[in-house]
Formats: sequence, C-alpha cells, structure tokens
Amino acid sequence: MKQLMIKGGRVIDPARDYDQVADVLIKDGVVEKIAPGQKSPSGAEVIDAEGLIVTPGLIDIHVHLRDPGQEYKEDILSGTRAASAGGFTAVAAMANTEPVGDDPSMINYVLNKASGAAARVYPLGALTKGLEGKEMAELGRMKLAGAAGFSDDGKPVMDGMMMRNALHYASGIGAVVIVHEEDSNLAAGGMMHEGTVSSLLGLRGIPAAAEEAMISRDLMILKITGGRLHIAHVSTAGSVELLRRAKAEGLNVTAEVTPHHLLLTDRLVKNSGYNTNTKVNPPLRTENDRQALWAGLLDGTIDAVASDHAPHHTDDKDVEYDFAPCGIAGLESTLPLLLDEVASGRIKGFTLPLLLEKLSSGPARVLGLPGGSFEDGKAGDVTIIDPEREFIIEPDNWYSRSRNTPFAGKRLKGAPVYTIVGGEITMKEGVVTERAVQG
Repeated sequence: MKQLMIKGGRVIDPARDYDQVADVLIKDGVVEKIAPGQKSPSGAEVIDAEGLIVTPGLIDIHVHLRDPGQEYKEDILSGTRAASAGGFTAVAAMANTEPVGDDPSMINYVLNKASGAAARVYPLGALTKGLEGKEMAELGRMKLAGAAGFSDDGKPVMDGMMMRNALHYASGIGAVVIVHEEDSNLAAGGMMHEGTVSSLLGLRGIPAAAEEAMISRDLMILKITGGRLHIAHVSTAGSVELLRRAKAEGLNVTAEVTPHHLLLTDRLVKNSGYNTNTKVNPPLRTENDRQALWAGLLDGTIDAVASDHAPHHTDDKDVEYDFAPCGIAGLESTLPLLLDEVASGRIKGFTLPLLLEKLSSGPARVLGLPGGSFEDGKAGDVTIIDPEREFIIEPDNWYSRSRNTPFAGKRLKGAPVYTIVGGEITMKEGVVTERAVQG
C-alpha cells in the first residue's frame, strides 16, 4: 500500500475549521489520519512541511481548456499541467469548445482524455445546443455521463423562457446551472467598462447594468423554478448587492469572482496603453466595484474564487484592442496573486484560512464535488504552500500553451510548492513531475 506522510506543516482545513501544526498521512490515495506527532510508517514517502501551509487541494471551477477544437491555445493535458503548477488539484472545464460540449459523447471525450492527467477534470455540459440559447441540450444524459453542471459560459441565455425551462429541468435532476450574466443588447459592441476611462479612450463601453439586469432576471426566475443557480465572474458592486439580498431571502444561489476583477480596474486599460491582455468579459470595472467584490468575499455573499482561465495564442491578442478576443490565462498565477494580496494586509479582515476556503471547500460546495476537505477517507488531494516564497509571474515559463496575462513580471510573496492528487505528487517546487507529464 502506497503511503505519503506530510510532516510538520500548518494544516488549514477550512471545511472543518481546522488550523494547527500537524502531520497528514495518506494511504492508497486517501486521507488516513491528521494529527500532530505521527510516526512515519516504514517505507512511506515523506515531505518535510515545516514552515509550510498544508491545505485540501485547490479547485478551480471556471476553466477553458479549449479542447477539442482550439488545441493551439490549450489542451486538456497542457491545461492540467498548468493547473498543477498553480497548486490546483482539480478544475471544471467549460463547454464552449469546437464542437460545443452539448452531448454525452463530448463529456466522455473530456473524461477519457483527462484520465491520468496532472489534475482532476470535471467537465461542464452546455446548457443549450450549440450555445445558441434556442434549444435545451441533453442535460439528463450528460449528467449521467459525468457532467458536473451546465453552462453556456461565454454567451448569455437571453431568452427568459429558455432560462426558466433549463432551471426547472436542472432542478429535477439535481444539477447546478452556471450563468454568464450579460444583456447582449446593452453590451453590444462594448470593449471595456462603460465610464470615464472608456470615454477618455474612445472605446465603446459595457455598462454595469448589462450584468445586473440579467442577474435580477435570473434571480426572479429562480424564485419560480427552485433549483441551484451559480453566477460566474461577478464584477460589479450592484451585482454583489443583488446576490446579498437574494441569499438573505433564502434563494439557492452561489457566485464566484476572478483574481483580475479583485485586483485590477478599468484604469489599467489606459495606463497599459491599450494592452489587449486587459480585455476580458466581463470587463475590468471601477475601484468601487473592486472593493465591493472583496466585501462580498468577506461576508460570504461570494462563495468562491475562480480563475476564468481563458488562454489565447499570442497572435490572437497581438491586434488592435477592438479586434482582440477577451480573456486572461490564470491557472498559474491565481494563487500567488491572492496569497500576496492577503499577506500585504491591504484587505482588512481577510485571512489566509478564508482565502483557502474560497479556493477549496467553497468551490467544492458550489458544484457538489468530492474534494475540498481533509475528512478521513476523502481523496488525498493536497496543496502545499510556502507563504514566504518569492514568486515572479513569468509567462514564458508556463506549462500553459498561452501567455495572455496583464500580470507578467509581477513580483509576489507566496507560492505553491507541492500539488498532490490522490496521494501522487504531480508538482514539486514548481516542476510538474514526469509521471504527471506522461499521464
């Protein structure tokens, strides 16, 4: 029986409110015991974690792996290596591939290609056929095939009756519906957040109302249908307030936020000289919105942080701002960026355990995934962090096939140093291990 002992680290398990120096024993791929002062079993592989943070494997519930159809940007193997390098043991893969992941065969394709990869992959099925918003996809059959939820991410579902039917049906099969909230009429032709900066730059803006109007509509529909609704990449103060009220009313709604919306504002578009790596959807918003997003994380209105890893080839981004695709590649930078922000103390009251909750047990609860905790018998998925490690974002050295990030060159404090999936080390000291690469 293969055994792995992680010795002497600060074990933080937010799901169980556990935070103390202890040893973690993993046997045959599952958590066997967590306690201080354990003796390492004979023949066990031992990791000295003194001075390090040991936490349940991080989960990113919003990732675009581009496979099948756009493997030149990313594929399942390169994406999972990037995830492992970034400290993530599992990712949820969006369905906006080519062809669209709207039937059971596509779910099976993702699961089969991800078998033995450097991180677990939970495929999400499309909510409507072809992401066209006209006809519901085969939700029941895709769920049986292994879909972890359903989303037309990248496109809003503009037809209110379609959303009502989809939520109602998903409720009946116990599935979560993940929505990209954007009124495409209000947002049509927009390049960035609508406001003072967009006016100065002469770029057509996307108003906050484009997001907030759709969230309002879907929350009202949720009252009728029941079920579970998850709001992807929340970006405005108004959206946070709508969600706060909905949760107070008892609606079964959850939400996520991205690192770039937490850390950047629309001013960067101007200050970077129209750098297309700042172009993302929803767009970077104002400082007031940014602060509201942190407040939403603090009070539990926002349940998870997700990268919205959206890789693009360099040539795709090396065009005029108007013509560049939206998206930031974030699997290998999300954790260091947020570790540095929390360590800086700039966000009053935001602690390391709370951050880890938003990256582990929070995402697991949103999608009903088996990870996110060190309970006995759970899969031995672990992320080990060095809070003092200096980290520089160097896209040229990424495992991801894409380099599109506005954070290149940023010097940070804190980084993952081990990623462990099912008791197997998939990343050590920033290097994805050979067995994971071969997988």
